[in-house]
Amino acid sequence: MALNNPYNTTLVRNETAAGAAAQLLLLVLLGTAIDLGPVGWLTGLAFAVATWAVLTRALSRSWLVSFGAANRVTLARATLVGGVTALVADSFESPPPVTVLVALTAVALLLDAVDGQVARRTGTSSSLGARFDMEVDAVLILVLSVYVATSLGPWVLLIGAMRYAFVAAARVLPWLNGQLPPSTARKTVAALQGVLLLIVGADILPYALAFGAALLALTLLSWSFARDIRWLWRTRDSRAEMTAGAR
Repeated sequence: MALNNPYNTTLVRNETAAGAAAQLLLLVLLGTAIDLGPVGWLTGLAFAVATWAVLTRALSRSWLVSFGAANRVTLARATLVGGVTALVADSFESPPPVTVLVALTAVALLLDAVDGQVARRTGTSSSLGARFDMEVDAVLILVLSVYVATSLGPWVLLIGAMRYAFVAAARVLPWLNGQLPPSTARKTVAALQGVLLLIVGADILPYALAFGAALLALTLLSWSFARDIRWLWRTRDSRAEMTAGAR
């Protein structure tokens, strides 16, 4: 007997296609305004295709009835991050338009504070939305780290790579996959990463202050990850017992 499932495949495809189209439009605008080079174009297109493919697959598995306003905000933010990614990639061939780079990044960071509020107010919070938001944040921090590293040194890449290193480690150490308790400190540190990297990338600080700001970002992030890893290690046995009991 067929089940009456409200999931709408066409709706999902339309939403993700709209996101890909917005990304292409932004690339065209950047190409027209600043003469985006081939590396920037290819990187931006690769980002658009990857976002469309991953999001479409995730949505098809989530069976959400509606894409939701919050996810649309996150998708708009992903579009801006795609533009930032294209600009950073293009910066290896020619000096980047810092004003445009800063503007796109600033709006993306501001929208990061919007999608969560929209999800709560509209009652459309979901695990997929939270993961989508987290992945967009992670990509933006990684891209900004790459950009700042060109002036301060490769050590800045540790900021963008830390989250991905944690995910890789969790594949080998299952206890790292535990659900962390809510933490204002964790959220604050995560938000500061983008702000500090944006300030450094804007090239408005003397070298010493820029170096200090990036080092502060890395220090705070290292502390936050160490704190969470310590909690996961200390609670690994109790969480394993709870999981076994639930089975």
